[in-house]
Amino acid sequence: MSILKQVAEYLYLKKKDPNAPNTSFVKYMHGINRISIFLFIVALVILAVKLIKR
Repeated sequence: MSILKQVAEYLYLKKKDPNAPNTSFVKYMHGINRISIFLFIVALVILAVKLIKR
């Protein structure tokens, strides 16, 4: 269940945990994870559009 909570935080669907550590390395890691999730969603949309156009 914590994975879904983390993804919701990355996609700005849920507020961040105020007790979580707030170092620069954690910020960089979350930023990279956020970018990869957005790119994955974009790729899924592109694949869905290609399959529908077929």
